[in-house]
Amino acid sequence: MRRHRMAAVPTLLVLDAEPLPRLGRLTGRVRVLHADGSTLGALLPRADVLLVWDTSSDAVRAAWPGTGPRPRWVHTAGADVDRVLSPELAASDTVLTNARGVFAEPVAEYVAALVLAMAKDLPGTWTAQTRREWRPRESRRVAGTRAVVVGSGPVGRAITRTLKALGVTTALVGRVPRTGIHGPDDLDRLLARADWVVAAAPLTELTRGLFDTRRFGVMQPSARFLNVGRGGLVVEEALVRALRSRWIAGAALDVFGAEPLPPESPLWQVPGLLVSPHMSGAAVGRHDELGAQFVEQFERWAAGRPLRNVVDKARGYVPGR
Repeated sequence: MRRHRMAAVPTLLVLDAEPLPRLGRLTGRVRVLHADGSTLGALLPRADVLLVWDTSSDAVRAAWPGTGPRPRWVHTAGADVDRVLSPELAASDTVLTNARGVFAEPVAEYVAALVLAMAKDLPGTWTAQTRREWRPRESRRVAGTRAVVVGSGPVGRAITRTLKALGVTTALVGRVPRTGIHGPDDLDRLLARADWVVAAAPLTELTRGLFDTRRFGVMQPSARFLNVGRGGLVVEEALVRALRSRWIAGAALDVFGAEPLPPESPLWQVPGLLVSPHMSGAAVGRHDELGAQFVEQFERWAAGRPLRNVVDKARGYVPGR
């Protein structure tokens, strides 16, 4: 592939989404072009750097195999890269980075909120209120329960810390076993004892469909399943069956195989399932934080310093502890 030479003023191409990133510190230091899904392919050959600000778009996967040179560095303002990482990009020498770290604490707080809401049956309380029903009942203690968190990156580790602060005994499962982290071979054993199962792993060929009929069958009837990772981690038909057959007590999905979730999807009305619109990491102020993270990365790139959060394109995530 023909490569760019470093221009005196490099060109930054932004795959836009609202609100646009704040790049004030880069004024005069970079030429900025803006694209949407329909114009990205034509503009890619002109870019030294691509900022994927619209992380819900598949435009990069579609446009990357086209003709002409490609940016030397791609940064996505999201934690996951499966919507960006085409086979051609993976095989190229383009560096790919992500927004690792920005979403960890907000997602952990969201998981804690889901655990507490489900344990205390807050959805049932709200339903009773809308019906003007006075319905006292017992709720479940959270302290002393057991959780399994699948995914040992920053998000999974933040979830583990937060649940432990609530008194939940928590096991963390990663790709390989190491100190404080279980490996995949321990997963079934841990699932069989867990009250809470939290999916927070990246979507790779090894994790796609990880939670299927067999895995839901391993869980105890009182368990609740939460997915804040990627929709592809779950075989949705298997989850629907598990809930309707009462193999597990309940579930919460924040991510889905198809997003936005179509109105005709059966998931909207499955008993015991809480649906949220991919918002676990959508904390107030995140756009400013994401923009500042990219500006700091750009300054490192322009100075020839090593970039942070470099994705291992063969694995599909940023290696690390």
